[in-house]
Amino acid sequence: MTSLINHWYNSAMKPEELKKWRAESGYTQDELAKILGVYLVSVSRWETGTRSIPSFLHLALKAIPKKGGDKKQGRTAKAKK
Repeated sequence: MTSLINHWYNSAMKPEELKKWRAESGYTQDELAKILGVYLVSVSRWETGTRSIPSFLHLALKAIPKKGGDKKQGRTAKAKK
């Protein structure tokens, strides 16, 4: 059981993975920090590798929708007559 816990803990998100997720999801560091309820400097330090990323962060990120949702850009709905 201990080896399973160690594997899970050691497989935490890497700084470049967090930065990629944030960029692809359309958030700035400041926006992500506000959503997570942490300081901007925390997100910055996680992305630079200055601080370890919390092992549970990947779970929190799964609950955050990408910016823009399902909107289709450039299209408008036509009114029925």
